[in-house]
Amino acid sequence: MISPPPTVLRTEVAPALELLTVPQVMVRLQLGRSAVYDLLRSGQLASITLGRARRIPTHTLTDFIRTRLEQEAA
Repeated sequence: MISPPPTVLRTEVAPALELLTVPQVMVRLQLGRSAVYDLLRSGQLASITLGRARRIPTHTLTDFIRTRLEQEAA
């Protein structure tokens, strides 16, 4: 007797949330430390604080860049 093939269950997995440090954001935006902290302080760039560490989600950085590009195009 032949057994039926195993059923493959597909589960949708959300993409991993990558958190960037301020120095990583500095490199990606080619800005200085003060400029990045000014963006964070003004709310233009969102972040989370874990203990004393500040982290910026990659999707937040992408949204910030997209918004700035749209503003420049308008």
